[in-house]
Amino acid sequence: MGRLDGKVALVTGGAQGIGRAVAVLFAQEGAIVYAGDVKAGAAAKGIENVTLDVSQQADWTRVVDAIVKTHGRIDILVNNAGIVKCYGPVHETDAESWNRVLAVNLTGSFIGMQSVLPAMRKAGKGSIINFSSIWGNVGVPGAAAYNAAKGGVRNMTKNAAVTYAKENIRVNSVHPGLIRTPLVEAQPDEMNAGIIAQTPMGRMGTPQEVARGCLFLASDESSFMTGSELVIDGGYLAQ
Repeated sequence: MGRLDGKVALVTGGAQGIGRAVAVLFAQEGAIVYAGDVKAGAAAKGIENVTLDVSQQADWTRVVDAIVKTHGRIDILVNNAGIVKCYGPVHETDAESWNRVLAVNLTGSFIGMQSVLPAMRKAGKGSIINFSSIWGNVGVPGAAAYNAAKGGVRNMTKNAAVTYAKENIRVNSVHPGLIRTPLVEAQPDEMNAGIIAQTPMGRMGTPQEVARGCLFLASDESSFMTGSELVIDGGYLAQ
């Protein structure tokens, strides 16, 4: 028996990195998994790859409607898709980059919740996991748009948690530190080295370590958790 047997899950950013690790683990634990991404994901047992640009309402409508039509419900939504795009401070951030970062990281999570909530409210249950970041809790020089977006996800999650708690819909956020993903590996080595130097455990995390935290939040084992922040950062925020 898997910890998610029979549950229907939609994971965004599911083609690679943390999203792929979440999708694979959920499938291994018995879930019916849809991995949404703008990129094509590799074929994997128990996972159906679907094209999904989280910033586009029409994409969400198409994907969610198809899942509900097939299964009658969506039990789990993992809003993982995210980009950094612009590493500049406020005075060096152009409006186009700002809007794109917020569209994917913050508005994408908003549209995602809005899209699945009707089915979850009808079923009287659900688990939504929104990806914030350690940069949703504290500031960092540069990356102004990413800081703003992830901070918005953090509080938007709490808003949804208290709003839908009585309907048995739990909404929690995940706050990873530096995780070895394609996005992080594309960053300058000196930037990553600086973050590792400030991380008490002295290393990057792995996508699988974050996925295990998501598994707990998605499962019935976390039935009394909503509005919580699950920090997976090697001790960074403990300082």
